[in-house]
Amino acid sequence: MARASTIQWLPFEEDVKELNERMERLRAFGEESGLDVGGHVEQLGRAKEDRTREVFASLRPCDRVLVARHPQRPVASTYISLLFEDFVELCGDRRFGEDKAVVCGLGKLNGDRVMVIGQRKGRTTKDRIACNFGMPHPEGFRKALLKMQMAEKFKLPVVTFMDTAGAFPGIGAEERGIAQSIAENLYAMANLRTPIVCVIIGEGASGGALGIGQGDRVLMLENSYYSVITPEGCAAILWRSREHWEDAAAAFKLVPEELIKFGIIDEIVKEPLGGAHRDTEGAARALGEAIRRNVAEMKKVPMKRLLEQRYQKYRNIGVYLEGGELRGIGAGI
Repeated sequence: MARASTIQWLPFEEDVKELNERMERLRAFGEESGLDVGGHVEQLGRAKEDRTREVFASLRPCDRVLVARHPQRPVASTYISLLFEDFVELCGDRRFGEDKAVVCGLGKLNGDRVMVIGQRKGRTTKDRIACNFGMPHPEGFRKALLKMQMAEKFKLPVVTFMDTAGAFPGIGAEERGIAQSIAENLYAMANLRTPIVCVIIGEGASGGALGIGQGDRVLMLENSYYSVITPEGCAAILWRSREHWEDAAAAFKLVPEELIKFGIIDEIVKEPLGGAHRDTEGAARALGEAIRRNVAEMKKVPMKRLLEQRYQKYRNIGVYLEGGELRGIGAGI
């Protein structure tokens, strides 16, 4: 467990923070005085766990967004290092350059080769700047497309990790065709003749996430979000003020429990108590089990049927009118 001074607390965790600080003070007092305070520390620990469970059971959508953005939350590189053996990074898009916001490479999952693609935010300030804070340029999406096509050629499953506030909207990105690169990825992933498992591990915003997010199975960590734009971006458009971002988050239905009802995602992966950033290895174990299970299931499906199922999955998302009757996964909601 991290010391109190190293933990970064979110606004809704004030009660949990206070209990944690009391535990630390009591533990320090016991060490200095030589008194046995173990029983009292354990009692405070149980109270802290209970309060954490209560807090996280009643999180608002805007609170879930804050957890998804927590600076200590595991990123794609973290999960890749913990879940995939013999990972070898593959770089470049063969057109313009290397985009560090997207990481691609070959790794072993349960001893079998897979192609891994993730959006990389970085940890330190220097890394975050180098990775453009996880916002890919066109070359990042084109790099991902090349690696997916390589996976198709060698019959390797594809696993993607989505974690971005959106594709980079700068002038250079527009000049190099950011919208076209995302569209090309969507078209290619719809027809890619190999299993695709996509995972939202933090932020899944806009076309930036969709550019590597169309697959046979879409998994989502419990405290992540998935939407057409960030809540702040929506508030700036609708209310002309970012101050209404909490209202936008509530209206978006961007949390996993809502998204699974519409068939946008297929499975919610539970996180350790307090979020993935409180127990990185525990989060990786849960996510790894879900990825392995889904990849194994998809590999058993004949390719013709897999492509048809993928088509039907996206064809039926949402609600549409056909012959005077509402159809689609969300029709009964």
